[in-house]
Amino acid sequence: MAFVTRFAPSPTGPLHLGHAYSALLAHDMARAAGGVFVLRIEDIDQTRCRPEWERHLTDDLEWLGVRWDGPVLRQSARHARYGQALDLLWSRGLLYPCTCTRRDIDAALGAPQEGSARVSGPDGAIYPGTCRTVRRSTLRPTDHHLRLDSAAALQTTDSPLWFTETGPAHRGSILTTPADHAALIGDIILARKDFGTSYHLSVVIDDAAQGVTHVVRGEDLFDATRIHVLLQRLMGLPTPTYHHHRLIRDAAGKRLAKRDDARALSRYRAEGAGPKDIRRLVGL
Repeated sequence: MAFVTRFAPSPTGPLHLGHAYSALLAHDMARAAGGVFVLRIEDIDQTRCRPEWERHLTDDLEWLGVRWDGPVLRQSARHARYGQALDLLWSRGLLYPCTCTRRDIDAALGAPQEGSARVSGPDGAIYPGTCRTVRRSTLRPTDHHLRLDSAAALQTTDSPLWFTETGPAHRGSILTTPADHAALIGDIILARKDFGTSYHLSVVIDDAAQGVTHVVRGEDLFDATRIHVLLQRLMGLPTPTYHHHRLIRDAAGKRLAKRDDARALSRYRAEGAGPKDIRRLVGL
């Protein structure tokens, strides 16, 4: 089986050193294995994604020497596929509509006890299940967020939720138990009423569609992988090997974000840096 990695940026701002590290690492791993490297544009948030940012990011990747195989996959063209997956999960009684705002969730959770911190999952505060008992219609609604009933979903799985991790912080076989899901993840959103899907749903479907065998991404997404393995099991999709790499941080130790223009590749390019300089800066 071919070794397939991918890079999947969102065109919502400039690529920075952290993006460069992730793209170069995935590209290098694929080429070293004689495999395939694919590109995906994660543009489901059409309120923030811009065509000019996509042009900038592909130009930066080509400048870095990153070459992808085959056509670029754009999530904005795949809403019908995401809808099919949601219909399947809805028909099995694994989704429920949610009308809660963040303020509602904060109010339901209440203030944390003195000396303790509120537990946060991959999507923020662990949802308290306020809407879980809402009566569900025959047809999947499209005017509300849809959450995964994780307890019901876990009851349908007939084997432990394992995945293989090759990254430096969690190397080995990783098991996620029902107790882990309840304590660390909760009922996450799989469809947002304004997007029609969510990151968690679309990334799982698209990794399978592109034949990705090795997901290379930042350590900040490690806990989200527990969600993705469950979704893969629910939809009969293969589970790739995961490699969660270290994060590139600024001088204060803060993870880089797209608002950190000082670390944007375009600025380094304008100052005369070359691809080898970027590799050196990110430790490759």
